[in-house]
Amino acid sequence: MKTYHYIFFFLIINTQVIAQVCNGNLGENLFPQGDFGSGTANIPPTDPMIAPGYIYTTDPPPFDGFYTITNNTWSWPGLFPTWLTIGDNSPDPNGYMMVVNASFEPGLFYEQQVDDLCENTLYSFSADIINLIRPNLNELPPNVSFLIDGTEQYSTGNIPESGQWNTYGFTFTTAPGQTSVVLSLRNNAPGGIGNDIALDNISFRPCGPEAFALIDASSGICAGGMPIDVVANIVGNQYDTPVYQWQQSFDGGMTWVDIPGANAATYTHTDVSAGTYYYRYLLANASDNLLNISCRVISDIEIIDIAPAVYSITDTLCQGLSFLLGDNLYSTTGVYTENLTAVDGCDSIVTLDLTIIPDTQIGAEFILENPSCSYLQDGSLVLDTISGGAPPFEVYIDGELDFDQAVFNLGGGDYAYQIEDRYGCTSEDTLTLVTPIPFIADLGQDITVELGEVVVLSPIFTLFPESLSWSPAAEINCEPDCTAPVFIPTNSLTVTLNATSTMGCVAADSIRITVEAVRRVFIPNVFSPNDDGANDTFTIFGGIPDVQEIVQLNIYDRWGGLVFTQNNFSPNDETLGWDGTVGGKELDQGVYTYVARVRFLDGAVVEYSGGISLVR
Repeated sequence: MKTYHYIFFFLIINTQVIAQVCNGNLGENLFPQGDFGSGTANIPPTDPMIAPGYIYTTDPPPFDGFYTITNNTWSWPGLFPTWLTIGDNSPDPNGYMMVVNASFEPGLFYEQQVDDLCENTLYSFSADIINLIRPNLNELPPNVSFLIDGTEQYSTGNIPESGQWNTYGFTFTTAPGQTSVVLSLRNNAPGGIGNDIALDNISFRPCGPEAFALIDASSGICAGGMPIDVVANIVGNQYDTPVYQWQQSFDGGMTWVDIPGANAATYTHTDVSAGTYYYRYLLANASDNLLNISCRVISDIEIIDIAPAVYSITDTLCQGLSFLLGDNLYSTTGVYTENLTAVDGCDSIVTLDLTIIPDTQIGAEFILENPSCSYLQDGSLVLDTISGGAPPFEVYIDGELDFDQAVFNLGGGDYAYQIEDRYGCTSEDTLTLVTPIPFIADLGQDITVELGEVVVLSPIFTLFPESLSWSPAAEINCEPDCTAPVFIPTNSLTVTLNATSTMGCVAADSIRITVEAVRRVFIPNVFSPNDDGANDTFTIFGGIPDVQEIVQLNIYDRWGGLVFTQNNFSPNDETLGWDGTVGGKELDQGVYTYVARVRFLDGAVVEYSGGISLVR
């Protein structure tokens, strides 16, 4: 027999506390703007002016030295392939976070002033930070310092590529007479590939001792019983003159109001009628501090739950479900009465009016949108129609209650759903979003060429590329065919290819081309200017295009006299060489000295010298 249960869901934020920011209870956040707010626009258009030395951009992703405020990165059309696709660190789907691409030089990227503090008071300063680089890429790690009035108080150390938000922070005590501080966050690592972070939930709060509100168990909590004492319990001696202000909430802990005159360590709850009552107290070390939101802390909440002595339950369930009342399960239509005793000893008479209805077989149609690129999470599941069942319906996607009956920002994979109607009848199945073929560009292995050698790059793609761009553009002429550029590198360089598929997916690859400076120069050591058509002149020979020009060629006789000079001429041109004469007069055979300066493709100019024999 299937048992019907009431199920409650709680959201757990995946955040790890790296630093112990406060050992006791905290006050209210004096930085309510530290969560950066919320909005439907992916990028707010107005610069919040919170990052000294950085430029606000509304055209993400931010480059080095820029920052932005955003509610997610998966909506960015040009998201860097190495970055995480994340939202802010809160349950609010429209909550904003701050995304910072570090400057090339370390420096401040966040600064605010807080006033109206209390002297000699402990405060906690913390922030949630995530390294935006995907795990295991081993890029430059971020490193952030927390500063008070320009002095470093705490450093995060290297923030790992974990894909997880971490809470970093510390506590400090204001000095005598100190009522204002400037809070700053500083980047300690240089810019470049890596050192990219997101921040959220920047918090600055008073930090006090552990403060509990406890019920005096001897008072009892039964309807119509005795008044109930709620007692302030403080752990430790941080406050030597504690003062209190008890508060009560009438909306389940959402808002709180002061109880007039409730300033003792004990407050007596006198309303013993059935109901749920919420209490807490404000705590400070002096009366003046109690009046200042910047100087007081808030206790834990104590809930007094008084059950009625007599109450009725009316419920309708789907066939196959049952209702647990006391120790008994009821699965047929009828009226049932139980005398119950709660764990606190209070007695109640409970009447259950139960109706069991047939299962109407719920059906559902979903509209599926597959992710557009393998690395993007822009797929969606949208519930289109429901047939059968009794509204209102609860829709669960992968076990989580979805009030919108639609889930966006999904990657490829299987997603289980369950639909439950008002009576507990359910329908469940699995939906599949197909991950597209990954768009990959491959330039192959790094290569080594000789100076003057032609390089042909022939990338391989898993999908047809719609557009390509090469860098450095000045070195590569990709006309007429950018899919296989042909060029002659003059120096060693790294070539990067960025490609976009017809679906707008991006891929990138790079290749290192090492150019070895092989100097292909040939200089004869003998020539015979006898007009026989062979070796009649002396000149410099070299490989083309690595040898670009003979900057200068000088020839000297044995006494150092200049007998020939020629400047700025092409190699291998014998018509511009020396014919063994000076001033039209043939010189005697013998050994002469040459000095030549040769310019190469990479711009280098090399000098050569030696002897040349003139033979007649």
